[in-house]
Amino acid sequence: MHKFENCLVVGISSRALFDLEAENRIFDQEGVEAYTKYQIDHESDLLKPGTGFALIKALLELNEIGSAERKTEIIVMSRNNADSSLRIFNSIKHYNLDITRAALVSGAQLAPYLAAFNTDLFLSANEEDVQEAINAGIAAGIIYTKHLAVKEIKAIEQIRIAFDGDAVLFSDESEQIYKSQGIEAFQANEIKNARNPLHEGPFAKFLKTISKIQKEFDKSQAPIRTALVTARNAPAHERVIRTLRAWDVRIDEAFFLGGMSKQEVLKAFGAHIYFDDQAIHTDATAEFVPSARVPYKNNEQLSNPEAERLCEPQKRIEQGTMTVKTMSAGEVLKPE
Repeated sequence: MHKFENCLVVGISSRALFDLEAENRIFDQEGVEAYTKYQIDHESDLLKPGTGFALIKALLELNEIGSAERKTEIIVMSRNNADSSLRIFNSIKHYNLDITRAALVSGAQLAPYLAAFNTDLFLSANEEDVQEAINAGIAAGIIYTKHLAVKEIKAIEQIRIAFDGDAVLFSDESEQIYKSQGIEAFQANEIKNARNPLHEGPFAKFLKTISKIQKEFDKSQAPIRTALVTARNAPAHERVIRTLRAWDVRIDEAFFLGGMSKQEVLKAFGAHIYFDDQAIHTDATAEFVPSARVPYKNNEQLSNPEAERLCEPQKRIEQGTMTVKTMSAGEVLKPE
């Protein structure tokens, strides 16, 4: 049996975990040697928490409640080499984070190692690494590191994770119809296929793993709460609800916004991370809640960013709003 088979495995880059924006600027402006020297010279200087810090800390604390079986495993995944990474581990120790494993690959591709560690989720600020993970079939997001001030990231009592629907939890099959044929064809397709579950998207496995953890607890005491925040609205809602039912997963809150902006809903939900496939959404939500953009696979039709940009204005014309709540490559050492 794989050591991590029965727990949630999250890989996170150093820049997603800690605030390394100043160090990243050194790399961009002065190069790898200057960056490495800076990290070594400042090994005793503690790093401040980054955008993903509070979420990771809370995920680790799941291991302290309920059954003795370990529920989560966090692994630092970095293109840094070991020599430039002591500062990272010194900071991990200072903050009492139960992180004991790392993959430091000195510029090599990370995707093969994500699979080797049986990773359920990968968070990084490096778009290339996230793209490779998505292409390899692993849930991954490009985390925003500059938008949300660290002082606004509070300690977490109940983990709240929010997802977009199409091209994130679900495949992009319906979104392709929307973008190529328009809203009427999309709605007609969803009505016709209301009882046919949507195919799984890149985050389906991650949601299912979370759902298993949730089922270990009473609904009123579950340490994780999830939300679906989608631009869909009635009548396209039915297929979504039936798909989640067919997967036997639990979504605690669902918001069918019909083109409304997502920022205020996510802020009200108190999301500690939000995953969406479109930059037009994550650019905005990152000002309110920690956010990560989910890229399309390179071979998918929606991977053309220009097509996405041209189709987006029409999406904002969707009509109606409904809210449903249930109780239940080469040497690269830069920070990612």
